[in-house]
Amino acid sequence: MGDYFYYGWRPYVSVAQRRRQASREIEKRRKKGQPVAPVVVEGRTIARTFWGKAWCNNLEQYSDYANRLPRGRTYVRNGSVIDLQIEPGVITALVSGSDIYEIEVKVTPIAAARWKSICKDCAGGIDSLVELLQGRFSDAVMERMCRQKTGLFPSPKEIRLSCSCPDWAGMCKHVAAVLYGVGARLDRNPELLFRLHNVDQAELIAKAGKGLPMSKAAPARSKVLAGKDLSGIFGVDLAQDVGKPARPAKKRAKRKAVRARPKRGG
Repeated sequence: MGDYFYYGWRPYVSVAQRRRQASREIEKRRKKGQPVAPVVVEGRTIARTFWGKAWCNNLEQYSDYANRLPRGRTYVRNGSVIDLQIEPGVITALVSGSDIYEIEVKVTPIAAARWKSICKDCAGGIDSLVELLQGRFSDAVMERMCRQKTGLFPSPKEIRLSCSCPDWAGMCKHVAAVLYGVGARLDRNPELLFRLHNVDQAELIAKAGKGLPMSKAAPARSKVLAGKDLSGIFGVDLAQDVGKPARPAKKRAKRKAVRARPKRGG
């Protein structure tokens, strides 16, 4: 125990203790009116969708931090990331460990030329914003999006990590938990990846379609949204088509008057 304090380490805190500590901290901050967004992972799978998985896969390519990542996965699964905020160029978080630690991850902004290149290379490969956020596009577009250095995911040299814990390592388990927490958050809100880079995902769609020839063929039936689907997306009730449109009232009255005229004798 003495060795822990000699090197600046604190004694081990069990998962149950960390959870109680996390709950108290969340409650305290909420009473003060401070926004708190804990990361909740159901089961052992941290990310289930394209964007969340892609972020975690990119993270696991950071070979220099490989020995820290498993502890980070354990921490995020146990609910230790009690707050996670994603803003342009920076990720801030609170993690419950031996104490409550403050984490900051700064991400180098995507250069204008890099963003322009991404838009150009993906031209014609993404049909809609919904398709983009759901990760439903070709393997070629997926590969282009996920490249380190030239895609949307940062390389180790493009991130700066800091944690208030006494661990001297470049990536401690608390930082690793936060980075996995980003993957879990992207599962629910993939647009946060574009927010982090301070770029507009709608601009990607607009540029992808700019200058492309207009197709004369009708869209495939599988890509046409029915009224029910649109109601679900936009949260409104759309009128259902109940048959042929009614004739204007004036025309109906005129036709009725003509039929009512008596026929002249011969």
